[in-house]
This record gives sequence, C-alpha cells and structure tokens, in this order.
Amino acid sequence: MEVEEKTMLTRKQRYAECVFGQVDQLKKDSESKPQKERETHRKSYGSMAHKLPVLIRTSGLAQALEFVHSRGKDEHKLLLNHLEKAVLGKDTDQESLLSRSRKAELSEYMRLTRDCLSALLWYKRFAESVLGVKAGDEVEKNGMEGEEK
Repeated sequence: MEVEEKTMLTRKQRYAECVFGQVDQLKKDSESKPQKERETHRKSYGSMAHKLPVLIRTSGLAQALEFVHSRGKDEHKLLLNHLEKAVLGKDTDQESLLSRSRKAELSEYMRLTRDCLSALLWYKRFAESVLGVKAGDEVEKNGMEGEEK
C-alpha cells in the first residue's frame, strides 16, 4: 500500500506558483504580437502591477479595484482577472473579486485586502523578472497621476 505524499504549501507559495504561471503565459502569448505592441502590452500590465498596491493602501480595496476596472484597458482587466483567480482560487463562478470587495463584511474585506496585497507582491516581482518591467516604467506619460484623487 503506497502512501501518497501531499505537500502543504503556504499561501505565499500558492500565490507565487499561480502568479508565475499567469505572468509567464502572458509573456508567451505576447510573443506573437509585433514588437511595439508586445512592449506596450507588457508595460501596461507590469506598470499596473506596481501601482495597484499603492492604490489599495491609499484608497481602499473596493475603490482601487473599481478604478482599475473602469480604466478599460485590456491589460488592466487581465491583471484584475489574474488577481481574482490567485486570491479567490479557481472557483470564481460565484462572485467576482470586485463584487465581493463591495459587499464584504469588515473581517472579509480586511482578509481580501491582505490577500490581494500579498498576491500583488508576486505580480510586481514577476513583472520585473519575467516581463522586464521596472517600477516607474510607463506606457503613457500621463499615467495615473491626478486620476486617483
């Protein structure tokens, strides 16, 4: 009788594994695009990965997520979709992260905020290491300044 070994991963390890897969797939998917479009796509995604934790800390989770969603950029919506899958897991059919952040009781809201910030740390790291996007890299110079207030 064989004993199946089950490894237990920390939340941070699960986030690292999930986020790396998502960012690596984004890089692979963008390889088929023309050079300029590929760089714009990667920088837009990576730049928001760097900015979103600051937005969450200054404005709160629900407002920050809604702001990013309302910008309408495909790369930003993709980041939100990735974040939702990393934080909520694969079972996101019930309710989206945006909706949950608006309706959550205080304790769940605080947990969602903590989990999002923890996962976003990995998005920032992999944006730098996998996509080559450093903090401050901008696609457009008008960026987010003035828009978050």
